[in-house]
Amino acid sequence: MRLPQYGDEDMNFFGISIKKLALPLGLGAAIALGAAGGALAQSPHERCAMEAASPYEAGYRDVGVEARDMDVNEAIRACKAALSASPTAVEVKAWLGRAYYVANDVQTALPYLREAADGNNPVALQLLGDMMITGEGVTTDMEGGAALLQRAADQDYAPGQNSLGLSYDFGEGVEQDYGNAAYYYLAAAKNGLPRAMSNIGLMYQDGLGVPQDYVAAAAWFLRASDAGDAAGMVNLGKVYQDGLGLDPDPEKAFQYYKMGHDAGDLYGTNNLGFMYETGLGVEQDLGLAVQYYQEAADEGLALAQHNLAILYEDGRGVKQDLQKAFQLYTQAAENGETRAQVNLGLMYLDGRGTDANYDLAYYWTNEAAQSGHAIAMNNMGYIYENGLGVDKDLETALQWYQESAGRGYQPAAEAVQALTEIIRNGGQGNSGGKVKNK
Repeated sequence: MRLPQYGDEDMNFFGISIKKLALPLGLGAAIALGAAGGALAQSPHERCAMEAASPYEAGYRDVGVEARDMDVNEAIRACKAALSASPTAVEVKAWLGRAYYVANDVQTALPYLREAADGNNPVALQLLGDMMITGEGVTTDMEGGAALLQRAADQDYAPGQNSLGLSYDFGEGVEQDYGNAAYYYLAAAKNGLPRAMSNIGLMYQDGLGVPQDYVAAAAWFLRASDAGDAAGMVNLGKVYQDGLGLDPDPEKAFQYYKMGHDAGDLYGTNNLGFMYETGLGVEQDLGLAVQYYQEAADEGLALAQHNLAILYEDGRGVKQDLQKAFQLYTQAAENGETRAQVNLGLMYLDGRGTDANYDLAYYWTNEAAQSGHAIAMNNMGYIYENGLGVDKDLETALQWYQESAGRGYQPAAEAVQALTEIIRNGGQGNSGGKVKNK
């Protein structure tokens, strides 16, 4: 899964640097041992750098700190002292802004980041650019945010390159361009950013902006995983599960999902639930499947909410509870999970777990169908064929069945044949059936 997650890209993941970066002379002296064995005193600027600089900044690879490892209180203290000593220092303003941002004090971070961005500091440009794209603490301005990310990327700053890749990938602030997305992901990956390694791996896996190459995708996922990127671990697990570029190995898939889960990736948590549910790569245990799905669902992961809803609807691993299933499908559907939208439509259609409501059945089924979901298209055909909350319309039903069949859904292909014959003979129809999506 590609994660369009903006913000400080080193905030949630361990990092290494492939590119060798030299230390500034002053910092090199500050952390070295003197001739007599004693540590030399650090200037306020050097202390601030050690507490709040990014390891992806040129010159700070061995000194900078990942956001997840930052002691924000110490970083803020050190950088406030450094700024007091050097009130015009652009780097110090960027680092102080970064420290406040990591401390989730966005409003205090903003003026420092803006001043540093005006000074063309890449750390500030990337953070402020991402904030403008997402509207975090500022008015949303995707074009303006992308322009700042371009300036950060132009300075070979890996988090800026990765964020700019995301902008091109999803067309946020720039025209969608998979070639440019892959270019910037690759640049960031070569500069050592683990999340970018996962992202360029996904581009190779999907053939977006680069030739499809499962072997290259697996290699990048492995590098990301080895660098500590949780998404890379999960993506590599999926490679082993599906046998894309590597021989299928369900046991290794389980191991990498477990690593991703332990590193905090919710898809890793969900996928552990799937492995326990199906007994793939591990002994089947529906109780553990429920546990992992619940854990990810509680954190808002729509896919896990959907998967847990199915277990409650079917009474597998838990006592059957249609109202609970309905609640979970609703959460997942509202969070954009198309499979849950399909199943929620069916619950409204059949009055299972809730009162029957053809209008809402149509709404949620159509939502999924408009996203290109084949089973939803089939079910739209069923709705129109039977006049459920809409005027009965066999021609429209046939069109929906044809759309579904065109995406390879065999029951819809059978419905096309049956309904075509019914229309030819002047009948009233009932050629197909609605289908639940797992």
